[in-house]
Amino acid sequence: MIAEKFTFTCDQLSSHRQIACCPTHCVTQHGGKDLLCYNLKDLNQEPLALTGHHGEISAMVFGRRDTNVLLCSASADYIIVWNIELCQKRVDDGLIAAGTVIGTLLGDVVYLAFCSSGERVAACTGNRVNILSSQQGELVCTLSAHLGPLTAAEFCPWDEEILATTSEDRSFKVWDLKAEAVCYQSFVLSASPLICCIFVEKSRQFIVGSSDGQIWCFSIPIDHNCHLVAKMDIDKMYKRYLRQQETITQQKEAKPGDQQTVETTKAVLSMAVCLPFDDIHDHTKGERSLLWIGSSDGLYLVDLDTSDLLTALCFRDDPALSIAMAGCWSISSGAEGQMLCLVSSLFTPTVALLEVRPTDAMLGLCQSLEKALGSWSEGLSVIQSSPALSGSPLNADLKRKETNRPERKGGVKEQPLVFQTRVKSSGYSSSPRRTMFSPKTNVENRPKETHRRKVGPILRDYPTDGRAPSVPHQLLRVANAPVCSMQYSGDGKQILCGLGDGSVFSYKSNLTGNPAVYTGHNSAVSSVDWSHCRQRWLSASRDRTLRVWPSGSSEPAITLGGDMLSHPISAAQFYYLDKFLLLACGDSLLLYLYHVDNTHDDIKRYKQRSVIKLAARFRTTTATDITALSAINDFYSHLVLQSGADRSLQVMDMNQGRVASEWPDAHSRAIHCIAQNKGSAFATQSPDSHNLFLTSAVTDGIRLWDLRTHRCVRRYENHFNRCHACDSAMSPCGRFIASGSEDNCAYIYDLRSNRFLHKLHRDSDTVLRVAFNPATPELLTGTLGGRLGVFRPSGGPRLSPDPSGAQPGLPTSPL
Repeated sequence: MIAEKFTFTCDQLSSHRQIACCPTHCVTQHGGKDLLCYNLKDLNQEPLALTGHHGEISAMVFGRRDTNVLLCSASADYIIVWNIELCQKRVDDGLIAAGTVIGTLLGDVVYLAFCSSGERVAACTGNRVNILSSQQGELVCTLSAHLGPLTAAEFCPWDEEILATTSEDRSFKVWDLKAEAVCYQSFVLSASPLICCIFVEKSRQFIVGSSDGQIWCFSIPIDHNCHLVAKMDIDKMYKRYLRQQETITQQKEAKPGDQQTVETTKAVLSMAVCLPFDDIHDHTKGERSLLWIGSSDGLYLVDLDTSDLLTALCFRDDPALSIAMAGCWSISSGAEGQMLCLVSSLFTPTVALLEVRPTDAMLGLCQSLEKALGSWSEGLSVIQSSPALSGSPLNADLKRKETNRPERKGGVKEQPLVFQTRVKSSGYSSSPRRTMFSPKTNVENRPKETHRRKVGPILRDYPTDGRAPSVPHQLLRVANAPVCSMQYSGDGKQILCGLGDGSVFSYKSNLTGNPAVYTGHNSAVSSVDWSHCRQRWLSASRDRTLRVWPSGSSEPAITLGGDMLSHPISAAQFYYLDKFLLLACGDSLLLYLYHVDNTHDDIKRYKQRSVIKLAARFRTTTATDITALSAINDFYSHLVLQSGADRSLQVMDMNQGRVASEWPDAHSRAIHCIAQNKGSAFATQSPDSHNLFLTSAVTDGIRLWDLRTHRCVRRYENHFNRCHACDSAMSPCGRFIASGSEDNCAYIYDLRSNRFLHKLHRDSDTVLRVAFNPATPELLTGTLGGRLGVFRPSGGPRLSPDPSGAQPGLPTSPL
């Protein structure tokens, strides 16, 4: 994966000095005051000698103006810009290469940066940055606001009037060069100095790295008010990468202590954007944002969308390399997708040019994945494409026993005495009439009114290009108990809300009117779910009971509990178009057949006429408890998603009764929520979009997964989730993601970006639950304090609240 092209021995250490490399040339020091420029297209060619400095060269950088390759070098006396082509022509003509002095006696320069057009150069000296003109050779301006020495500076590639600087004061600043003022100043990010930075033009992000291996990704909007998108730790990502490799390859011979005997800090020395490369195993290479990170012990390839480490190329894994510990990096993209890296050794005066082919690195990872996951190469899809197998648990059927009633003699006695369904009363109990019959003589002939069907917004198609809910519409206090679960009905007209005190409230979708209250559970209601036909719904609790309620009935038709369940129910729902009840109980996934009988016997009301029967039981492979569960009930689907307490994520194929795919280390903590892109009957999506789903874990944000590629494709972590299990949900149109948060807000993300769109306030407690209305753009939130909130898109009509919807002692407050 790493090929060493050549090695150069310097006269002195250059581990803490900026070195330079570009796709066509690289440069090294010679004698401290001179430079040797190598042509990478022909390494056998004599290097170009550049002389002109009187002091030791401390920084250098390559740039480009039109088609000319420029080199800027700095010492304490001069800052010189060299045109490589002109210098090579002068040397070929027998003359001495000469450059243009653009700055004199500016101090000890520690870092240089060219703008994208090559017209300006930023030179960091002390706690100030000098902006120089490479053409006119004059000082444009000097910017000073940091409290410590500067470590790096970079021009924004899409706006050259924007400059970012990092400093040892552990903060960075974004400058407006036109106004010569700071337009954004960060807080103190780390306990260690910030030593490098980079702009990513594709995602419009600014990335900062520190000396202790921390990386911060900020989005840069038009107003340049940076927002933190992601934070990464190279050491943690590398340990997780090793665990994944050990699980994939199933090689347990190498122990963690044998892999690394000395613990080193993985300082972020340099960063570079990885250009798209040809890889037959990755069909989304053009959509991914990849970043190369040069550290003290190797080179790392990171996916910015998911914050995952894709490849780790450590020096100790290749003893043939002349570099054991790196002091400085210069990373550049070469021809045919390879990366060229100029590395200086930390302890020896050695500089090496390394060539890295990302195709080879990614190929090894994909081959190991295919070897370990086997069935993944066949492809997974949520939508059922084939009928159930003959021995599949999905073909189970509930056979009811017919009751044999004894025949009675004299069948005529069983017939009614009258043949009408109603018999008119004799009128003996009514009061006598006082007035006689009087006809109406003055009746006006009014035209008959044609009753038209009311078509309200609940019957319209869900807008596929509308705005996300962002405006608060109504806030209602339900009870003094946390909202543990909630769900809209399939038509979006009703809401089920399970509380922490064991009760379930049923509201209209606009939270008006008195709710229907259902009691019976002795613990928090962990799950509520509407059936597809909307004629019944279920509630499951931590008290090891499950109840199925007919719609409009105050008593459950089915009660499952007692000795039938040995562990609390973590999740429950209807499955396979209401044919089954799907439960997660302990380490088992239970599949129940059921039949609801709404008839009652007034004498034996305690006797349950409804039938429920266990159809199948599936245990987890590692005997770990199931923490979250999700399956689609709106159409036939064989796949069920479940997560374990061991941080694993599994895809169960209920048709074959086995695990179809598995992520051993999906999150750093156990997953507490799985949200699939189920869509709705009011929205139209492509079939492939249903293969996307979300997972949430405490302190690890939200991850978006794709069953087709068997990997995480994006990560969202702008919200706060440190101790409570905050849910997430996908909108029916498949464009937005909603998440609860512990900063008393709900967050709306764009599915295609890591940055949040809206931050929904108006709550005084932690937002635990979120749910989208399947029929109209509307978001429902539930808090830790027992409050429900409704949010709608901006510009939409606001319905007037109904004071009658308030419970006694719990008034509703319109927003």
